[in-house]
Amino acid sequence: MARTVTDEQREVCNRVGADCFGLDTSLKVGIALESLDQIPIHAVRLKEENGTTGWYIWGGEYSNDPDFYSPLCAFHLPKYLPSVLKYLGLPPGYRFIIDHKGYEDVWFDSELIT
Repeated sequence: MARTVTDEQREVCNRVGADCFGLDTSLKVGIALESLDQIPIHAVRLKEENGTTGWYIWGGEYSNDPDFYSPLCAFHLPKYLPSVLKYLGLPPGYRFIIDHKGYEDVWFDSELIT
């Protein structure tokens, strides 16, 4: 499956001055499913590799626990966390934080891709 970019993803990328990288929904994301009820929601995008999109998503506080993330096919994200979908066209090196009250912070972090 090829990378796709939705209109919402294009709008977010344009707003923050990023190229739209898109999302291959047949690849996996790393997601901390047990933390998704916590606020805020954090996400970082590394480079795609080994069948992953490069996205890692969690709620609340980050954990170094090796079992913190579970692999999830990106196709299933709308079921678990539809609020992140509009950000997933951002290219590697981007981070975002959102909450359910409208807070949003999106930025490029060069340390993610060096």
